[in-house]
Amino acid sequence: MKYSLFSLAVNTLGKHRFWPPMFTEAAPRRNYEIIIIGGGGHGLATAYYLAKVHNITNVAVLEKGVIGLGNVGRNTAIVRANYLLPENSIFYQHALTQWETLERELNFNAMVSQRGILNLFHSDAQRDAFARRGNAMIIEGAGAELVGAGQVKKMVPFLDFDNARFPILGALVQKRAGTVRHDAVAWGYARAAASLGVDIIQNCEVNGFETANGRVSAVHTTRGTIAAPKIGISVAGSSSLLAEMAGFRLPVESHVLQAFVTEAIKPLINNVITFGAGHFYVSQSDKGGLVFGGDLDGYNSYAQRGGINTMRDVVESGMALMPLIGRIKLLRSWGGVVDMSMDGSPIIDRSPLEGLYINAGWCYGGFKATPAAGLAFAHLIARDQPHEIAGAFTLDRFLSGHIIDEKGQGAQPNLH
Repeated sequence: MKYSLFSLAVNTLGKHRFWPPMFTEAAPRRNYEIIIIGGGGHGLATAYYLAKVHNITNVAVLEKGVIGLGNVGRNTAIVRANYLLPENSIFYQHALTQWETLERELNFNAMVSQRGILNLFHSDAQRDAFARRGNAMIIEGAGAELVGAGQVKKMVPFLDFDNARFPILGALVQKRAGTVRHDAVAWGYARAAASLGVDIIQNCEVNGFETANGRVSAVHTTRGTIAAPKIGISVAGSSSLLAEMAGFRLPVESHVLQAFVTEAIKPLINNVITFGAGHFYVSQSDKGGLVFGGDLDGYNSYAQRGGINTMRDVVESGMALMPLIGRIKLLRSWGGVVDMSMDGSPIIDRSPLEGLYINAGWCYGGFKATPAAGLAFAHLIARDQPHEIAGAFTLDRFLSGHIIDEKGQGAQPNLH
């Protein structure tokens, strides 16, 4: 069914009893042209673009759980394109452009809200760094504006501007950035892909690969063996586990990234705010809760929960920025498992096995990359050559030294 004002009116008169399922759950078949492992945002977007752009519909998406309950639904839902290095800037600018038209393309309300992002700075040196970043963003067409403390105060007067330790001197603003409802993105892509003929297979965990003569030919799953000449891995924090099953190692580490939400309050924050003197970012959800996050927990883990020390650190940063949150109750927290690459930038490339492709190493940037990552990964799998927006995200850069180190931290995955 096409969602429209007419279909809404008809189903309202029918007391909403006749809405069809968003997508039909398929039973696995023995053979496919392409298998995508991972039914999160990236995997579903890849399947959708394989069908739409490359007319390849004999595709299976294998999700070990239920669509929308993995990492795609365990983040703070922020989308932005405020990167410095051209490799990342071009890619995320393309993603942001796709976000702007995604709802119309998928015929699905993903609640795209371009409310803008304010990256606060607290020193002269940080202002200079943000000015440089802003210039790079403008060159790539992403848009940016450097504003002073007075303009910031008009936009967000509730921040602590008089903090002697962390004075707010201004902000780098990107008005096109904002938030998107994370699980709605998964459902929208799943619905669109299924409508084009893609099989969405839930509760189907991959536990092995069939290989011969350096080539992959099938996957072993909890629902039987499924064959395909081309297989894509798009499983976020579990990338290293799948790679190990296939017999090779990836230059990534899995870490827990926590997120938090408070009780609902009246509308307060109309944008996304990041704290320049500590790792803290916050926005307000449509339900009224303040959604925020910060640093990784700092140790390798596959658990979808975090430690109290990181929670304390994040909340302390929030209190330094906006003391009023001390009066609000923290409602809940959760953790997502992210695969941190050695230079903090992603990997979209062929694996050492013929016919096996990798989409991994997204660090903090996985959710906001969803549409562009799906487009680029689909292009790589279908044509066996990288998409122009992702040509630098190859595995061999770690061998050649052509790393894309956005933060300048070196080969320290937990610091990116």
